[in-house]
Amino acid sequence: MSLYEKIIKGEESLALVGLGYVGMPIAVAFAKKGIKVIGFDLNEKKIEQYKAGVDPTNEVGNDVIRETTVDFTSDEARLKEAKFHIIAVPTPVNTDHTPDLTPVIGASEIVGRNLTPGSIVVYESTVYPGCTEDVCIPILEKESGMKCGEDFKVGYSPERINPGDRVHRLENIHKIVSGIDKESLEEIKNVYDTVIEVGTHPVSNLRTAEAVKVVENSQRDVNIAFMNELAMVFDRMDIDTNEVVDGMNTKWNALGFRPGLVGGHCIGVDPYYFTHQAEKLGYHSQIILNGRIVNDSMGNYVADAAVKKMIEAGQAPKKSKVAILGLTFKEDCPDTRNSKVDDIIKRLETYGIEPLVVDPWAEEEDAMREYGVTLTKQEDLKDLDCVIVAVAHAQFKEMGLDQLISLYRDGAADEKVLIDVKGVFQVSDLEESGLRWWRL
Repeated sequence: MSLYEKIIKGEESLALVGLGYVGMPIAVAFAKKGIKVIGFDLNEKKIEQYKAGVDPTNEVGNDVIRETTVDFTSDEARLKEAKFHIIAVPTPVNTDHTPDLTPVIGASEIVGRNLTPGSIVVYESTVYPGCTEDVCIPILEKESGMKCGEDFKVGYSPERINPGDRVHRLENIHKIVSGIDKESLEEIKNVYDTVIEVGTHPVSNLRTAEAVKVVENSQRDVNIAFMNELAMVFDRMDIDTNEVVDGMNTKWNALGFRPGLVGGHCIGVDPYYFTHQAEKLGYHSQIILNGRIVNDSMGNYVADAAVKKMIEAGQAPKKSKVAILGLTFKEDCPDTRNSKVDDIIKRLETYGIEPLVVDPWAEEEDAMREYGVTLTKQEDLKDLDCVIVAVAHAQFKEMGLDQLISLYRDGAADEKVLIDVKGVFQVSDLEESGLRWWRL
């Protein structure tokens, strides 16, 4: 009997290592199919939240967490009870933009020392092509004392979950699967096919699967960089970029990308994994790294634009009261990892400006731990000189210009500055407001 058949019949368990925005929804999805799932994470506080029926990621909701049969634990010894392991830990970059493999190395060590013969380990964490074979498998072998291909098998299936996206979910996104041999690929495909409603897409080897992940996000990054570069040029030409994009999108083959801050744990990170490996092989990126340079500069560009507008409004920026609406890396999502709003904050601080930061989605602990930011409650905002709408949360969209204007100090409209990074407000409404405004 295959491992897949044993899992389906409840004779063997599946373990999910890493219960964040990616791992937890996967664990819940398998549990819904009646599969025995052990959900492991080193973060004891997070495990206690899950056990209490709280979803800190807001990906599936508290009701689903309360009802799930996932066995949440921070005890790594429990992994010995599973035969199919999925590793879904983050893979960030260091300050010098080189891959930080600390989480995936740590997860490999944990799984390795709790691995039993006949197991399959599947990595979902984003890595550069060759990392699973060159870095992860040797760790599994060392820690387990077993031989990959003989005593256990390994696969790679890159995560494609989009945090905060209520349309593109785990079940309806095609999933790339790979294994070290035909047998492992078949087992891995069968297991994932139980939860992926639209089906899986097998590829020939681990390196190809790893490449698919970093390339699909690098492609998005380069396209957004192109739009950001256009936005900076159009700003000098006094042309509204969003109006240009709206017109361009009337053509059937337009790609629909728009300018913006590119952060998060995928698009703002994955290209560095790809170019890192390319450089090790003697190739220096001509396009991808330049795209990263453009996108990494946008926080400073927005902050500089805000200061210029404050000066035009007759303000002394250092004495101006500035509020930034939004800290998370994208709208309607509590994920603050690698948020480029932090670049706006740091740039403003170089001008002597200490902005107030409001975000109804972000956790106060995350904001302080990651960026040293103390969040301000929206109801406490008043007497503002400049508002920067950095993230298009639904709450900010619903405010409307009238409510937003009420946050400013008394004075002439053109003395009040509004920076609309995401194009939340219509140009016609902005013009009628009398505010001194700018948008990317």
